[in-house]
Amino acid sequence: MNLTELNRVATALVVPGKGILAADESSGTIKKRFDAIGVDSTEESRRDYREMLFRSTEAMNRYISGVILYDETIWQDAKDGTPLVKLIESSGAIPGIKVDEGTQALPMCPGETITVGLDRLAERLKKYYERGARFAKWRAVIDIGSGIPSMTAISVNAHALARYAALCQAAQIVPIVEPEVLMDGDHDIDRCYEVTQRVLNKTFQELRIQRVALEGMVLKPNMAISGKKSPKQASVEEVAEKTIRLLKACVPAAVPGIAFLSGGQSDEEATAHLNAMHKLGPLPWGLTFSYGRALQAAPQKAWSGKAENVAAGQSAFSHRARMNGLASKGEWQSSLEQKAD
Repeated sequence: MNLTELNRVATALVVPGKGILAADESSGTIKKRFDAIGVDSTEESRRDYREMLFRSTEAMNRYISGVILYDETIWQDAKDGTPLVKLIESSGAIPGIKVDEGTQALPMCPGETITVGLDRLAERLKKYYERGARFAKWRAVIDIGSGIPSMTAISVNAHALARYAALCQAAQIVPIVEPEVLMDGDHDIDRCYEVTQRVLNKTFQELRIQRVALEGMVLKPNMAISGKKSPKQASVEEVAEKTIRLLKACVPAAVPGIAFLSGGQSDEEATAHLNAMHKLGPLPWGLTFSYGRALQAAPQKAWSGKAENVAAGQSAFSHRARMNGLASKGEWQSSLEQKAD
């Protein structure tokens, strides 16, 4: 393992002003997104959509540090025969790959899941590295509800995250460690804070046990935020303050950076929360975004599967990427949202 190179890649992913595009939707997820805009989800339409994003010169060159790909996408070529990973590399961004294989019901723990995909992961990582991937992502899912999460669910998912991270570093691939506490419930921000604290503490305990080099990883957590169904929604300032307090309590300074998931927030909410956190600096690690839907909802709608809308889709993507790039430096203002083309 070359820790110097792992640290270089991890640091590049969280450089100020840039963030990670999560374009790793499974076939099922992107079908739902395409259904919403009236587009048939085929291998070709998915390729065309992602090629549109990766050829968005302004967004990719100026605001995107890395792109998380799905297994189908990493092997695809653009219409002109150029591998999609090469389009990403030519923009200066780093190709990455989602390596988990989704979730399954966790035995003896009703309503909870375990993320799977460790079997043969070492073999898959070698092939992904050869294709150009220099970082990977694995998502654990922790739900909040009546009597959950259990310590069992937290422990087994933290253990799997650490095993994945160790396998990645052995393959010279930077692991993005993503323990997501869902915001789907009716819990308030303090409940989210308490659960996320338990999850992060257990995750870092497992990372240390399994000898993962913290200097060669990136953390992708949820924010401390109210559940979507909570009657009490926390303000932007409260989300920022409690999230930073939580991260300072749980995340060692050795970690080069933190790239938030959006987790179901609206485009502008995700941007505003990230921006507000940068008002609370200085921070011990880089702090940026790793958004999927919060970067892509607008360009998907603008594109709508039509070749004549490619420029409009790219413009919408560039705007959202720029807004989040500014937020990753604490320079975003809501008034800028009105200046989209």
